[in-house]
Amino acid sequence: MMKKLILTSLLLIAPLLPATASAALFDDTEARKKIVEVEAVVNSHQQTLIDIKKTQKEVEQRLLAIEAITKGQVLAEMLNQIETLKQEVARLKGELEMASHNVDATQQRQKDLYTDTDSRLRVLEAGSTATPGAAAADGAANTPVLASTAAPSKNTQEYQLLELANGLSKESKHKAAFSAYDKFLKDYPNSVFAAEAKYGLGYSQFALKNYNSAIITQQKLIDQHPDSNKLPDAMFNLANSQIQLGLLPAAKKTLRDLIAKFPQSEITPTAQKRLKALESIK
Repeated sequence: MMKKLILTSLLLIAPLLPATASAALFDDTEARKKIVEVEAVVNSHQQTLIDIKKTQKEVEQRLLAIEAITKGQVLAEMLNQIETLKQEVARLKGELEMASHNVDATQQRQKDLYTDTDSRLRVLEAGSTATPGAAAADGAANTPVLASTAAPSKNTQEYQLLELANGLSKESKHKAAFSAYDKFLKDYPNSVFAAEAKYGLGYSQFALKNYNSAIITQQKLIDQHPDSNKLPDAMFNLANSQIQLGLLPAAKKTLRDLIAKFPQSEITPTAQKRLKALESIK
């Protein structure tokens, strides 16, 4: 195309040139070579441009392909991570359900053990003559026996509140009795009847199956009122709470201490029978 344009231009201007110039123009070999060289350069540049455009297009296509692959890989990785998390959650849920089942089974075994221990103790103690102090050992079916160190005035709120708590306990209204004993100890912490109230509070906790709390309350009575006549009953209630929690070695020690410290107490014969029953259990 370029060659034709150049030749056409030369033909058009040839008539306008002198004859000698025209002849020289068409006979000049060097000029023709230059034309060919220029045409070759132009063609080369055009081809280079075409190649560059082609290469650019290929690069763009490759970039699009790479971008699509990359996006696909990221999405696939995200899906894999989500699936892995789902599996982990399912595994943890299974472990949680298994742990919950084991806890329930353990609690049931403990409950069965406590029930069995208590039943065996009652069978071994069957036929014995109950004493007033033994009432505290038999759980919520009986009420604690509270012995006052001195008769309070019946006209005082202190006396009336203690009597209210004792009456509720005798009626087996242990939750209400607990609240009354607790109020008494808060209102009259230094009362001469504080030991009795603490014993009644601990007994109410035992009757409500709050054995750990009963142990703490009766231990406070033992520690804070070492001269109280309620110590034997408190120690016996403490031992029974320990039995209910399966703390048999501790219960045996508590009963032995009770028998050794208070051999003349009314509760001691019952404590001896209970200790004997405990020692017979293998």
